[in-house]
This record gives sequence, structure tokens and C-alpha cells, in this order.
Amino acid sequence: MKYAVIRTGGKQYRVSPGDVIRVEKLTGEVGSSVEFAEVLLAAGDGDLRVGQPNIAGLAVRGQIIAQLRAKKILVFKKKRRKNYRRRQGHRQYLTSVRVTEIGPAGNGDGA
Repeated sequence: MKYAVIRTGGKQYRVSPGDVIRVEKLTGEVGSSVEFAEVLLAAGDGDLRVGQPNIAGLAVRGQIIAQLRAKKILVFKKKRRKNYRRRQGHRQYLTSVRVTEIGPAGNGDGA
């Protein structure tokens, strides 16, 4: 397969082998492998497979290359004329994953 659309952390990502993606935090150490079983679409070599909702027997495997945090965002609430203001910061935990292959599910080395 040339590319696939996967779902993880409530978001969808279009991935190809060799891509590096940042997804919401996954458990695992740097260097360990991870498998995404929720493959929504796969395409390549003139073939297009669409899942209903997932494609059975297909998975995307990758390797964790970093555990990191995103830039800080500010959450600001205000009610006019009521002297109500609240400011709060948030930094999302992320995992950086390098996609290694798109292939049959279940024959990876764990995770």
C-alpha cells in the first residue's frame, strides 16, 4: 500500500511508509514499536480499499521516536461588564511516530 488513513486520539492522519507524525500521547518508550489497527482507508497500485468503518486485517506499524509536548496555548475566558477574566495555559503531550509499514494486522512485534 502507498498510503493509508488511520484514526488515533480522535483525529485522522494520512500516512505513508517513512512519514513522521505527531499524535496524542501513546504509552511506550522511545524505540518501541506501535501498531494502529484503526485503518479507515488504504490505497496503492491502483487499488483503493475503504473500511466500514475499519479495514479488517490491515494495520499500520511504526516506531516511537520521541515523547514530547506541544507549544503552550492560552485559554482565556471573559464575561464583559462583569469583571470576570480567567487565563489558563495548556501544553498537550505528544508522541512522534515514524511509520514503518502498512500491512497485515497482528504480525508486528507487539505494542
